[in-house]
Amino acid sequence: MLRIAPELARSVLDAAPDAMIIIDSEGVILYVNRQVSALFGYQQDELIGQKIEQLMPERFRSRHIGHREGYVRNIRVRPMGQGLDLFGLRRDGSEFPVEISLSPIDEGKRVLTAAAIRDVTDRKRVEAELIVARESAEHARAAADLQREIADEAREAADRANLSKSRFLATASHDLRQPLQTLALLNGALRRIDTDPDSAEALTHQEQAIGAMSRLLNALLDISKLESGAIKPEPTDFVVAGIFEELRREFANLAAKKGLSFEVQHSQDCVHSDPSLVEQILRNLVANAVKYTRQGWVRIRCLQENSLVRLEVADTGIGIPADQLPFIYDEFYQVGVPTNSSREGYGLGLSIVQRLVKLLNLTLDVRSEVGKGSAFSLVIPASRQRPSASVGQVRQEPARREPVAKSRVLLVEDDVAVRDATRLLLKVEGYQVFPVASLAEALEKVREVEGVDLIVTDYHLGDGETGIQVIKALREALGTTLKAVLITGDTSTAIKDLPSDPSLRVASKPIKAEELLGMLRALLTG
Repeated sequence: MLRIAPELARSVLDAAPDAMIIIDSEGVILYVNRQVSALFGYQQDELIGQKIEQLMPERFRSRHIGHREGYVRNIRVRPMGQGLDLFGLRRDGSEFPVEISLSPIDEGKRVLTAAAIRDVTDRKRVEAELIVARESAEHARAAADLQREIADEAREAADRANLSKSRFLATASHDLRQPLQTLALLNGALRRIDTDPDSAEALTHQEQAIGAMSRLLNALLDISKLESGAIKPEPTDFVVAGIFEELRREFANLAAKKGLSFEVQHSQDCVHSDPSLVEQILRNLVANAVKYTRQGWVRIRCLQENSLVRLEVADTGIGIPADQLPFIYDEFYQVGVPTNSSREGYGLGLSIVQRLVKLLNLTLDVRSEVGKGSAFSLVIPASRQRPSASVGQVRQEPARREPVAKSRVLLVEDDVAVRDATRLLLKVEGYQVFPVASLAEALEKVREVEGVDLIVTDYHLGDGETGIQVIKALREALGTTLKAVLITGDTSTAIKDLPSDPSLRVASKPIKAEELLGMLRALLTG
């Protein structure tokens, strides 16, 4: 088993955004990181040697001892108390909701457990607000059905609710991207530090959890971008076979695991639209088809209709009742899923599809029968001439790692957790990193070290500063077109209208470690 230096291990654990506690099979605390002090109010040395039950309310302690003994008999990586509401107890006696993930650590003669504890007070608040918004929308819809004579007034109320929801989604996605960005970068750093197979398995589980939240945040971000007008179509002629092949690669294994037949019809039809946005529409439709089909098949095919091409995603799934068809494009709406029940996915896919279809000025038809399945058809103009190359048929290979030769990187980030995680990733990769939090610190640092090779900066910094201002000021100070990576979750026109700059790369949060490192290598070796 690969061993890493204790100092580096402690540095990694202390840089984690979550409280990390290591206990033995008897529930005795052996190690806590700095976040435990911030979360629970104890000094680190006060908890060493104490029972883990000290950090939970009295009403849970006796029951937890039995759960802990059961976990020791069946150790595996898993969330704690799945389906239950868990609470932590601070030193001052106050309680707060938590999420806990357990991971075993093999220490030879004994098995230890690492517990990652996260304060989910804000998330619980967000969930409560979403439930209230959902219930309010349902009441508004019922009122509109009963009082059609005031339909105009109801539509105005719905428009106000949509505007409020858009603002809420933008705020929520911004706040949640920061810790997710930290986790993604720490995961990339740990994969480079510890290559032991057992550790790799734990990191894979962590990466999967990060990916699940990334998909939700990306869906929220897509809606925000579409509503803000940040996405502009780039229509071109392309062959649909390339997109079909990508969808086959992505969903064939998932369908097979559910016992479904996944059929992709071979087609050389050419269409005229934005290939990336068309692919996004079809990806959401296929994901829904696989999710709602319990047996039978999911099929993608292409039908030629004079000057039009119909791309159809059909399934033998549960079907959609006729009275629910008008609501399937509403955000957070899912067929057959009651309010407050456990759900698979988030009910955002078709809402994104509807916005993309409208943006591309296309037509989307749906037919469905309960118990027999559904078929969604995207109607696209046929291309007037065949493209010289099939868009989407060439699969992009991972970026080839190039030596960085101790390149000096100035890191500008005002969020401490994200800054520490980014610094650790770049340091492990071999870069010489100079982390700062503001424009003034950045200017001082480049004077101190007599220049840098590249800047990595967040877009929104403290006191209203932006990464654009940092890049501009440093280029003027150094008298050179300094290469830079700008990381942002902003969906406003300020980002959309940035002038073309071959020495600048713009990345959307949350960015994966490999993607960030690939941008750096491309800039430094280009």
